[in-house]
Amino acid sequence: MNITLPAENGDRVSYRLVGKPVVPSKGAHFSRIAYAAAHVVADPIAMTNPWSRPAVDWDRTMAFRHHLWRLGFRIAEAMDTSQRGMGFDWASAKELIRRSIAEAKTVPGADLASGAGTDHLSLAAAKTLNDVIRAYEEQFAFIEGEGGKAIMMASRALAAVSKGPDDYARVYDRMLSQASGKVILHWLGDMFDPALKGYWGSNDFDAALDTVVAIIERHASKVEGIKISLLDAGKEVRLRDRLPDGVVMFTGDDFNYPELIAGDGRRHSHALLGIFDAIAPVANAALAKLAEGDRAGYDALMAPTVPLSRKIFEAPTEYYKAGIVFMAWLNGHQDHFSMVGGMQSARGICHYADVFRLSDQAGLLADPDLAAARMKALLAMAGI
Repeated sequence: MNITLPAENGDRVSYRLVGKPVVPSKGAHFSRIAYAAAHVVADPIAMTNPWSRPAVDWDRTMAFRHHLWRLGFRIAEAMDTSQRGMGFDWASAKELIRRSIAEAKTVPGADLASGAGTDHLSLAAAKTLNDVIRAYEEQFAFIEGEGGKAIMMASRALAAVSKGPDDYARVYDRMLSQASGKVILHWLGDMFDPALKGYWGSNDFDAALDTVVAIIERHASKVEGIKISLLDAGKEVRLRDRLPDGVVMFTGDDFNYPELIAGDGRRHSHALLGIFDAIAPVANAALAKLAEGDRAGYDALMAPTVPLSRKIFEAPTEYYKAGIVFMAWLNGHQDHFSMVGGMQSARGICHYADVFRLSDQAGLLADPDLAAARMKALLAMAGI
């Protein structure tokens, strides 16, 4: 099957689909904890004011979570992949968390953790650390009140009001000491959110590393693990090597995840990844191979997903959600390519053409005929 795709130089290139859809392993056992940060499916009919009033197709959004659970993944709910802070507000996140926790109880073995942040606190209203603490407490209380587990998301408000590492220590000490269960921490780099520059009170990685390790060591019994999203494998390994026993590393590195998950023979990372939303069938098959001790089989499956992930997460990285939802549309998980906040407009047609091609080469087009038909429809809207 051939399709004409645009090139960045303005040319039109004939591309022949070559991929064979990877068949996931049913009932697979993983030797790594694998969270997929899941997207939300917008309701394009109800979304009459898409820039400021999100509207969600709850049935399709929950169906996608069942898709991930069937493939053996845990779900990281209401994170940046669901557009938290980028069109998806706390009121919508509360409904999403409530529905997902209730839905998980209907699925044997299903698991999830939900993002607790401060995004309902505007930066203009964030004056003191106590403002930040109260905002975190509200979201923690809601999640734990629903019977859920919290992922303590990085806070724009904390980054704005903090004067240094001691302020981060005060906020994190307070929240971890009073959390009812174990918490996952999240170190999100400014490539994902420019407002988080200098998180942990310093632009110097070594200083930030010392701050977060000290916090974790003081609260090791309350920290399940930490997700680091800096797109730098070396920095992740340095943090991983300093974690106390019983605290795990969750890679959030959507550029270097295969090697970090496989490990270096001494330690390995578990996963909490946005890209797993898009590559779930292949990641399932690869993680099953890794659990069987078949490193070559794992590498062979994972390797073609890396160029795809790097394309989806290319700068400006914060717009990666568009590629995630695009792939869900190509693969029939939703009937439209509309996003909360109209975020599908954040990437150009050449970007989507590259994602289509790389998805095919990674065996991630479940129904190539459907995917090609949908790609042609998108190209027609761009005049191609």
